[in-house]
Amino acid sequence: DTLTSQLQQTRNDIKQSEEAFGQGQEELGALRHDTEGTTTLLEKTTSLLAKCDLDAMAEHESAMGRFLPMAGSDDSRLEDLDTAERDAEAQLQRTIGRRNDTLRQASNQAIGLMTAFRGRYPAHTTELDNSMESAVGYRSLHRHLTDEDLPRFEQQFLLYLRTNVIRDIASFQGRLTAQEQQIRERIDVINDSLAGIDYNPGRYIQLNAAPTLNREIREFQHDLRACSSEALSNDTGDTYTEEKFLQVKALLDRFKGRADHTRVDAGWTARVSDVRRWFVFSASELDRGTDNEHEVHPDSGGKSGGQKEKLAYTVLAASLAYQFRIDPTTAKAKTFHFVTIDEAFGRGDDSSAHFALDLFQRLGLQLLVITPLQKLHVIEPHVTRVGYVDKPDETHSRLLNLTIEEFRAHKQAARQAHQPPAEQS
Repeated sequence: DTLTSQLQQTRNDIKQSEEAFGQGQEELGALRHDTEGTTTLLEKTTSLLAKCDLDAMAEHESAMGRFLPMAGSDDSRLEDLDTAERDAEAQLQRTIGRRNDTLRQASNQAIGLMTAFRGRYPAHTTELDNSMESAVGYRSLHRHLTDEDLPRFEQQFLLYLRTNVIRDIASFQGRLTAQEQQIRERIDVINDSLAGIDYNPGRYIQLNAAPTLNREIREFQHDLRACSSEALSNDTGDTYTEEKFLQVKALLDRFKGRADHTRVDAGWTARVSDVRRWFVFSASELDRGTDNEHEVHPDSGGKSGGQKEKLAYTVLAASLAYQFRIDPTTAKAKTFHFVTIDEAFGRGDDSSAHFALDLFQRLGLQLLVITPLQKLHVIEPHVTRVGYVDKPDETHSRLLNLTIEEFRAHKQAARQAHQPPAEQS
């Protein structure tokens, strides 16, 4: 039994040893395979390194060290180098593609700018074309401008800005201000004439010119003052900065008409440069004894027919005096201020007509009044000659020219001719 047990144990040990031997043989085979593969990789790597410029590779070592992990490659094992190479190549191709797209867009944009630049400055770009190959030429032109031409012309530009452009703006502002003052002075002259006539019993009318609250006009006045401020009081170039230049440029661009805003800017220019729009006009009715304001007439709204008529005559007379530059306070000049009024005073009341005729006479206007017969008694005290027109038949008309004295004599004779004999005696 003991020998049998020992025999069995020995057989088991032999079996285990055979299994261990087989496993060792397999591991030895794997090691031999790995050794062969490593030897092959080593030979391949040695051959590759023999062909490479190690100094050039060292320049890219840090970049590749950052790039490979981003490409999803692990270069910690020699056998993974082929996979790492493929992954890196694919990543580089994608990066190259994106950067080529960016480069293409930038090139197209640059070529567009070249085209625009050559269109604006053909004399300076005769040797350049619209291609990236000409970029060196454009850079050379830029260096020439910034390093040589611009510094040389900077002082000349500031002198021109000061002595020409800004002073012209100041002169333009001065002309507008003179027109503004002229309007105020003429209104004062007209008001002197209006003060001598009763608008209503015990009251007279005065014209008012208040500064407008229109935002567009007030902004223009502010910008104009900003452009010309210190233009006449300072002869140094210190105040003529880029900010001042941009202020002038913005104003002149609107006067000239900006691209896509030509019509809008033309309307804006007409509005802001018309000094009459700088005012809001109204009429005040004042008490003659105290000069207290009785009523303000911003327009004719809410007025009766007679009030509207008198206000209209006032505005008409004032506008005529303004256009003729009439000053009733000065010595009478030999100037003909002729006004024709057709169908005059036909529907209005007599007091309004008398007011208008007194006002026209006081302002020194020469009138030709065309009116129907029923208003002769209103006009007669204010005229020196009468042109009486009648139409005896369908094809002919007649004009009789009479002095006012002759007219009155004819009217008196006609009245007496139509009186009954008892009244004539």
